[in-house]
Amino acid sequence: MNSMTGYGHSVFRSDDYIVECEIKGYNSRYLDIVHNISPSLSSFEAYIDGEIGKAAKRGRVEISMRLRVIRSSVDLMIDDGLLSSYRDAFRSICTSSGCASPSLQDYLAVEGILTPVRSDSAESYEDGVRTSLREALSAFAEGRAREGLGTLEDLRRLGDRFEASLSGIEESAGELEEHYRKLLTEKYEELTERKGDSPDFMAELAAVLVRYSINEEVQRLRVHIAEYSRLLSSSEPVGKKLDFLCQEMQRECNTIASKSQLVGINLRVVGMKDDIENIREQIRNIE
Repeated sequence: MNSMTGYGHSVFRSDDYIVECEIKGYNSRYLDIVHNISPSLSSFEAYIDGEIGKAAKRGRVEISMRLRVIRSSVDLMIDDGLLSSYRDAFRSICTSSGCASPSLQDYLAVEGILTPVRSDSAESYEDGVRTSLREALSAFAEGRAREGLGTLEDLRRLGDRFEASLSGIEESAGELEEHYRKLLTEKYEELTERKGDSPDFMAELAAVLVRYSINEEVQRLRVHIAEYSRLLSSSEPVGKKLDFLCQEMQRECNTIASKSQLVGINLRVVGMKDDIENIREQIRNIE
């Protein structure tokens, strides 16, 4: 189980350049990648997104990748045609005005005669991008796994407490049935002044007890708890599945509360609903 929050950092150094990569993860319903990448490395965005997609299935992932060039390969290009035109123009001006011949500084001041051209390309930084990204993602994954382990332990604790409360309700199911049996029998005898053992009354009583029985809800919750334990043991992202499962567990708890008139059962249901809320709070942090 992985948390959606995490941090990873790496620096790649060579004789010519440095690439620094920083990755931060936050909670989000879907995978959302936010870039802050040096313009010289923008051609690697698709590759970077692909690698992040392999490492994270959900969450807001902010990646910052900065490039610092230490030694650059730069060629100087001379525009011979432009230089020749200006040389002829300078000579004509000097001949007409009698001024001194133009200096080198005069030629360098002309825009376009001398142009710096970088001979290195984005591919020159590929090793740095790949290495720094891989190491930062590795640290990012380790941090998410550590946080996920703590969340997993808490989810198991909450699940055990929920199951213990359900076991208490299951033990009280017979008491609830007896409560309704006694209540309805006394009411029947009060209204009819007859013993509550007539066949018609017993048939109606059986129908009422079936309607107010919580055995079905208890058994469904048992199935949900088994699925809950299975998901916690899974190596796949289970955040969305656990959230849906919690909705189903909440529904069964509400049904039990609506059927029960026993304080003991209702108090346990309140505790179980509190456990579900705590579980849902925790699973907002996991992938």
